Amino acid sequence: MSDRPKIRHVVFFSAKDQADVPRIIEGLSILGNIPHSDLFEVRENIREDALSGEVDVVVYAEFASDEALSAYKAHPLYLEAIKIVRPLRDLRIAADF
Repeated sequence: MSDRPKIRHVVFFSAKDQADVPRIIEGLSILGNIPHSDLFEVRENIREDALSGEVDVVVYAEFASDEALSAYKAHPLYLEAIKIVRPLRDLRIAADF
């Protein structure tokens, strides 16, 4: 477990309109240009779980420290992504572990 990142950051999004999923992915992809994460991915949910279909897009990132995650959230590109995605999304659930 010594190779485990300090913080794993996972955020689930659902679109108000399914036609906006590509734009949500595009907007969230901006976050990958923020230098504070050790790993960053945005993916559309492939919906393999038959019991849950609410999530359209997932963001997964890894951070070496609490400070790195805080710097990521304070970066101007984070606010830019929010401005694009917030009007298009319905559900947003985040977990850090």
